[in-house]
Amino acid sequence: MSDDESYELLGFDNVLLPVGDLAEAVDFYERAGFSVAARLDEAGIAVLRVGGETPGLLLRVEEALGHRPPPWPSPRVWLEVPDAKAATRALTAAGVAPLDAPFSTATGWTVEIADPWGNVIGFTDYRKRPELGRS
Repeated sequence: MSDDESYELLGFDNVLLPVGDLAEAVDFYERAGFSVAARLDEAGIAVLRVGGETPGLLLRVEEALGHRPPPWPSPRVWLEVPDAKAATRALTAAGVAPLDAPFSTATGWTVEIADPWGNVIGFTDYRKRPELGRS
């Protein structure tokens, strides 16, 4: 790229997730611990907060999208949590079934969930490498 064609990546705006039903999606993600920052039913979107950051998860209704059981190859969004094993217990108590037991990563532990449309969200901690985490 020449200098006049360069640009700078400043950070995330939102991560868009396709869903088939906005009310069902908001209910699922609220049970998974997210809060709604904004919701525009007429536009078929809801923005979920992720910590204190401005970017969030944007749920967007895709009319023809039906429920899809995981797993299959798909992008995954992983979010940092203080303790992935504690997140697993909280998710299970809220009726959100993890895809599997927490698994070890280079930095700590991760647990993944999938919404009814197959979007996979991971909750990962930095318990093995706290110097790399936010906490």
